[in-house]
Amino acid sequence: MSAAPALGTLYLVPAPLDFGCDDETALSEVLPDGTLRQAARITHWICENAKSCRAYLKRVDALHPLALPLQQQHITELPREVHKKGDHGGKGHASFDAKALLAPLLVGQDMGLASEAGMPAVADPGSSVVRAAHELGARVVPLVGPVSLLLALAASGLNGQNFAFVGYLPQDAQERAQRIHGLEALALKSGQTQLFIETPYRNAALWQALLQHLQPGTRLALAAGLTLAQAQVQNRSVQQWRALAAPPPDKHLPVVFALGR
Repeated sequence: MSAAPALGTLYLVPAPLDFGCDDETALSEVLPDGTLRQAARITHWICENAKSCRAYLKRVDALHPLALPLQQQHITELPREVHKKGDHGGKGHASFDAKALLAPLLVGQDMGLASEAGMPAVADPGSSVVRAAHELGARVVPLVGPVSLLLALAASGLNGQNFAFVGYLPQDAQERAQRIHGLEALALKSGQTQLFIETPYRNAALWQALLQHLQPGTRLALAAGLTLAQAQVQNRSVQQWRALAAPPPDKHLPVVFALGR
């Protein structure tokens, strides 16, 4: 009886933070060569969007030739339900079982998990794939690359010893105001920095809501276009932001918002 093949490895492959931006950052400036070389060796992928995954692999190929031509890469998108309901269910929905997507691992084939920007499974879908790999007994290896939340936190000057990422705030104005007040109360009481994001075209609406509802002394930081040439990170009190009357963040740039004391 022949032995079962060794399980493949699931690699978590970070992508540059320029997805959807007008300008691209050179991959060699934001991703280590070791990450790019490993990405070039992978031929089986799970991703958010196949089109953007192929575009990323095309950029990798310009630096390190892919093990298979782009047209022959095996690329599988995460189901739409994962994008809409989340990897781990909630609101009465069952958690997503991703084991079926990992069939290549069972025959010894390495696989890559990629999101559209940054580290997969962090502020992006994919944690169900990682969990399924663990349940199958496969090795999981995160590769080095940009993680916008940690870059923003480090550069914000807010508490980096105690922090929470809370995702997106509600779009409804009243619900959003309540959420802002709740996050501020928690931050001021505990010292815990609160990090959150927004779809770029709604940056201005969220920014105005923050300046309207936060207390004058609360610290508010924004990190826009991280790793891009036009990147900026600023931290001021709400009172200072109001006095400055600066324009809202660019609607074309991804922004990480943070509040604290």
